[in-house]
Amino acid sequence: MEILIRPARLDDAEHIARILNQVIESGAYTVLDTLFTVDDERTFITNFPEHGVFHVAECSRSRAIHGFQTIEPFSALPTKAFHHVASIGTFIDMEHRRRGIGARLSETTFEAAKRKGYEKIFTYVRSDNRASLAFHLKLGFRIIGIAERQAKLRGGYVDEVLIEKFL
Repeated sequence: MEILIRPARLDDAEHIARILNQVIESGAYTVLDTLFTVDDERTFITNFPEHGVFHVAECSRSRAIHGFQTIEPFSALPTKAFHHVASIGTFIDMEHRRRGIGARLSETTFEAAKRKGYEKIFTYVRSDNRASLAFHLKLGFRIIGIAERQAKLRGGYVDEVLIEKFL
């Protein structure tokens, strides 16, 4: 399967919502707990920060989107102190995991982030999502802490692992 990494477009909203909702419905990989409509995703794409990076992984044969990755400014505060720091989100279609799509997205996204002036990427990973943590560590992220009882989901608490990577 040949994958093309390219910037997200408005007409990707349906695919992105499907992938995101699939992951949310699993209840195992993200702290997101509210499903997104196609209109929600269109609004997100339309209002995506100019200083951000939003890539999709598209199958060159079927044109289906198998994953997406976002880099957004870490802080919306009116200060330049954090302009070099981004937060990242990676979501891969459940049927297409462990095929190198996340790594391909990351390679392209990290290069684009550097061109936009980012020097550091920061994110949280659910402590019980060992596959995601292993993926990020393989990409060069390092663990910097644990946010205990960070999310309350389905009546229980979930810790999150704080990780960062310098570009």
